Amino acid sequence: MPQKTLADTLAARETIDVNCGHPVCCKSTKLDIQALIDRLGRDHGSMHDDLVGLFVCSNCKTAGRDRRQVFFTCIPDYKGQQRARNRDWKPTFE
Repeated sequence: MPQKTLADTLAARETIDVNCGHPVCCKSTKLDIQALIDRLGRDHGSMHDDLVGLFVCSNCKTAGRDRRQVFFTCIPDYKGQQRARNRDWKPTFE
């Protein structure tokens, strides 16, 4: 059982970027989590080891560069966290 699934990532409203590891390219793309769930299933892992074999940089492939490992960046739902934090805040005018 994976530590964190795609369903967990979607429920937490997190985004995942995939980044090319080639020093000439360094392309970054935001992943569509719902499309991944439709293709791989809700219980598929969303950690690096679960996803790394699925992605190849299309720019590097087109340019004929050697294949380098891709990396992932998980970005939390900062807006939702801020909204929840400020929900009970009320200004005081004393």
